[in-house]
Amino acid sequence: MRHTCILFGLIFLVVGCKPAESPTPTKRSITIWWAQWDPADGLQELGNKFEQEMGIAVKVHQIPWPSYQDQVFLNFGNNKTDFDIVIGDSQWIGRGATRGLYVDLTDWLPTAIDIGKIHPRAARYLCEYPPGGGKFYAAPCETDAVGFVYRKDWFEDPAEQAAFKEKYGRDLTIPDTWDEFRDLAEFFHRPDQKQYGCALLTGRGYDSMTMGFQMFMWGFGGSWGEFGEFSVDGYVNKPEVAEALAYLKELLQYGPNGATNFDYGKTYEAFINGSTAMSMNYFAFYPGIVKQMGDRAGFFMVPKTGDKRVVSLGGQGFSISTKTSAEQQELAKKFIAWFLQTDIQKEWITKDAGFTANTDILNSEKFRNASPYNRAFAESLDYLQDFWNAPVYNELLAVSQRYLGEAIDGVTPAQEALDKIAAEHEQIFKDAGLLK
Repeated sequence: MRHTCILFGLIFLVVGCKPAESPTPTKRSITIWWAQWDPADGLQELGNKFEQEMGIAVKVHQIPWPSYQDQVFLNFGNNKTDFDIVIGDSQWIGRGATRGLYVDLTDWLPTAIDIGKIHPRAARYLCEYPPGGGKFYAAPCETDAVGFVYRKDWFEDPAEQAAFKEKYGRDLTIPDTWDEFRDLAEFFHRPDQKQYGCALLTGRGYDSMTMGFQMFMWGFGGSWGEFGEFSVDGYVNKPEVAEALAYLKELLQYGPNGATNFDYGKTYEAFINGSTAMSMNYFAFYPGIVKQMGDRAGFFMVPKTGDKRVVSLGGQGFSISTKTSAEQQELAKKFIAWFLQTDIQKEWITKDAGFTANTDILNSEKFRNASPYNRAFAESLDYLQDFWNAPVYNELLAVSQRYLGEAIDGVTPAQEALDKIAAEHEQIFKDAGLLK
């Protein structure tokens, strides 16, 4: 009994004196906010691979597009953001840079990637503020551009080809100019058969009217204003821009019912429902069309006005929140640098709508032949331009959306609508202290 008591006493002593175990270290992780769409799913897949390689977990939190912008900037109002990285629209960068929301990446980015391998238009509009100023507040993530999808099977139908040549005296091919586009839209427009010529971006929500119209404006020799100087009068309201608006309005007669107010979803639907010959949208929507339409769908660049081709930029860049810890900012940089490696970019482009800014990949025949839309996408990037990305872009966008819509609807004459845009844009810049 005594030996037993001694034994229990020794066991108690040993157990009682056992050193406390060290707590399991918290696993490192980063949170990325992006909109809810296919590319975000692809990014999460790459994030899972990054975790396997680097031991740092990646959570891509997806928010529906209609509320994405509001949720991001509401979150920036907190002392600490719920995200380490935000994948922000190109137009957000001025607000993020000037209000101290985005980390300045100017010194770091060239150490993570050869800047010369970022397509210069993507670098200018997705990553720099001011554009071309050499100060980086984002790294390229999703590069995008407006383009067209068309009914390849209709264009290749021998009967359609013969009828078109008889009427217009030229072959039925994809258009290189807007005048050629107009002929094609007119030719295929057969409303009595519920078949329509074209669907263009004219929606009043967020930015689709502006993104669709500005390509006509630029082609006719207009612009939103003098970037850097923030002067607008005499640019957006010059007579040539009114002509551009009239030209766009003419094309809308060849669209389905309601074509004067088509957002991205409606131009998409007009094509996949089999009713429309040509539809305008961002390339990021085209993988979904290929899945549904197969080889009946073909793709082409935005046409030229005369000898001038200009394409609306889309896409988003990686920006790091200033309202997260220095440690989290370093983890965010590790992920971005990893993502931008050429080998990872080659994986990125295999994801649905994973579009790169890497020029080596963009220029390769392997990439251009990998999908029916890649060649048109890659060739479009040299012609990219963007709307204002000044800190007050949201106020500017609301004005352009309103008055362009009124002009298209016939509520306000074109020149009057453009004069109102010029006046209100200049007042917005003055109120913001950007225009003296």
